[in-house]
Amino acid sequence: MRLLERMRKEWFMVGIVLAIAGAKLKPSVGVNGGPLKPEITVSYIAVATIFFNSGLSLKTEELTSALVHIKLHLFIQIFTLAFFPAAIWLFLQLLSITSINEWLLKGLQTVGCMPPPVSSAVILTKAVGGNEAAAIFNSAFGSFLGIVITPLLLLLFLGSSSTVPFTSIFSQLFMTVVVPLIIGQIVRRYIKDWLERKKPPFGAISSSVLLMIIYTTFCDTFSNPHIDLDKFSLVLILFIIVSIQLSFMLLTFIFSTRNNSGFTPADTVAIIFCSTHKSLTLGIPMLKIVFAGHEHLSLISVPLLIYHPAQILLGSVLVPTIKSWMVSRQKGVKLTRPPV
Repeated sequence: MRLLERMRKEWFMVGIVLAIAGAKLKPSVGVNGGPLKPEITVSYIAVATIFFNSGLSLKTEELTSALVHIKLHLFIQIFTLAFFPAAIWLFLQLLSITSINEWLLKGLQTVGCMPPPVSSAVILTKAVGGNEAAAIFNSAFGSFLGIVITPLLLLLFLGSSSTVPFTSIFSQLFMTVVVPLIIGQIVRRYIKDWLERKKPPFGAISSSVLLMIIYTTFCDTFSNPHIDLDKFSLVLILFIIVSIQLSFMLLTFIFSTRNNSGFTPADTVAIIFCSTHKSLTLGIPMLKIVFAGHEHLSLISVPLLIYHPAQILLGSVLVPTIKSWMVSRQKGVKLTRPPV
């Protein structure tokens, strides 16, 4: 019974495993030109659906109260979209001399280029009792920034391995990402009360569509006889990803708790999660566009598919520890504060 309950809660993780297994069993169904026609249903309809859904669910009207914390927002966005990808690039220069699969290493670089997720960082910040408004703002604002910055970072660090011209990549990004997102925000303005009352399952809808994208991506992989993924590389990548997450969480903690940082303990909690979490929902569709037609697309996607559950699992494990630190730190601040 407990196993069934856990599977229900972790249905998306189970779905990823089933999607990859289904692609392995019958890859011909989801390849380009196959029965699912992913060149249309995935590249355009599925991606547009995810971003329209994001536009509907993003509560941008609630973000104005968090605008005043400019220093906090700058720290998170610069760390996420500048320091993170640059640090990964430097780290990969060392890893390039190892025997780890080169496409998995390129996949690690794509993880560094991704924007923060809309949900997981906010959920974990709220669970700890941190600055939820700042977490919401930076997750939403980072997602908007990522629409423009992430493709540029991917092209900067990896180059376009796509057969599609540069201008076509950005025109497709505009039509399938930006336009649906804007339409979603416009529609939200008119049905906001209904959305607040009914609370549609936005996360479940996006995740279901995302499973279809993952399935078709791996269909392309398994239909290609020249691709071989060794287990040693996969295990090493898993270890590296967990190490990166722990190292960056510690780094953001050290920087944000310095005496002259100006951040409260609640701010630090938001910084730790928002600066180190990466979006799978926005990332996979972008990879599908930027690396359209690339035979190693699924291998490039693997590190991001690992990073997503790892960040949620690691964050959940650390919630009690971070919460006890924050509470004790807040009590210490109150005790040291002079009486009015």
